Amino acid sequence: MRLTLALLALVAGALAADPTIYFKDQFDDGAKWEDRWVHSTFKGAEAGKFKLTAGKFYGDAEKDKGIQTSTDARFYHASASFDEFSNEGKSLVLQFSVKHEQSIDCGGGYIKLFPSGVDQKKLNGDSDYYVMFGPDICGPATKKVHVIFNYKGKNLLVKKEIRCKDDEFTHLYTLVLNSDNTYEVLIDNERAEGGSLEEDWDFLAPKKINDPEAKKPSDWDDRKKIDDPEDTKPEGYDKPEHIPDPDAEKPEDWDDDVDGEWEPPMIDNPDYKGEWKPRQIDNPAYKGEWVHPQIDNPDYSADENLYLYKDVGAVGFDLWQVKSGTIFDNILVTDDVDHAKAFGKEHLDATKDGEKKMKDEQDEKERKEREAEEAKKKAEEDAKKETEEDEEEADEEEGDAPADDDEEAADDDDDNVAAKDEL
Repeated sequence: MRLTLALLALVAGALAADPTIYFKDQFDDGAKWEDRWVHSTFKGAEAGKFKLTAGKFYGDAEKDKGIQTSTDARFYHASASFDEFSNEGKSLVLQFSVKHEQSIDCGGGYIKLFPSGVDQKKLNGDSDYYVMFGPDICGPATKKVHVIFNYKGKNLLVKKEIRCKDDEFTHLYTLVLNSDNTYEVLIDNERAEGGSLEEDWDFLAPKKINDPEAKKPSDWDDRKKIDDPEDTKPEGYDKPEHIPDPDAEKPEDWDDDVDGEWEPPMIDNPDYKGEWKPRQIDNPAYKGEWVHPQIDNPDYSADENLYLYKDVGAVGFDLWQVKSGTIFDNILVTDDVDHAKAFGKEHLDATKDGEKKMKDEQDEKERKEREAEEAKKKAEEDAKKETEEDEEEADEEEGDAPADDDEEAADDDDDNVAAKDEL
């Protein structure tokens, strides 16, 4: 009997430990991904389409396939639905990989969780969502990870700055939302940020506020330093900074009636010593910085369910990209952090080394081709220049030849004249 109970407890424990996978897509079944994902028609001609590809460089040509933005300066709206769930009492993990192989200059790379019932055909930037998470890059100033939660109809941005990866390789982004109202952001399975939902977002009104009845006393002196009353201005500090130029003379053609009264130009005063300021001393009446007394905020109301979303039913992308080429893959929505980390590690380990090796080989090949093209272009330019120089020399030689003939002809004429004179 005891053995049976122990076995049952062991089985129950094993079942309880199994992760719940709400959604997973690695785009490893060819064109079937399009049966799961819905492209929104909301933007019409301005909408871009995702295409299935591993990109220009990868670790595995098939396993590294994901969906890629395909056209520059387009909106991308696509989503996949699943059985709705609530994360009440447990963790919610949202994870996906992003590869900006186009060296993105401005565009989003984030993903969203939507409530069930979202209109996928008309999905757009105004569609209600629960969570928005992932990298956003626009120029050198914006390279951050968005973590936005919807709370009572308002989209709340994280108050911390979380820097995203900005290279051309695949990176894994993981958001963990815990039932104790804490969170964690991981990039490539390493912690990038974490903490309290209440502290890092403006979910709630502040617990404390300044007492509206309290006012700084009129005799409160918060000046650390004051002018020394015994310090006096030395002689010579009354000289002005600029004086009329003593060497200037009124022009002879100056007409006061026409030009107005003449005034000499101003020059720097060599005797000017600058602005005098009295010496500073410690203020004997200094009381320190006045701190406004705080009181409990009557509008504050604690909420143990900041983390909670009761009907999550879809995942998707709502993006604008100036320069297309981003590949999204390995999308996972689960309740198990350890499973997400293991799943992510498996992908990263299989991809990163081969991906970098292939990219390095491509870069080296392009470098050699570029150098060969530059060498060829230089050789052509040198050959052209040499040809032009040869032609110029030939022209000069041809130009000199008639002059020699004329001189010989002139000499012959002179000889003939001389012969006639002798006769």
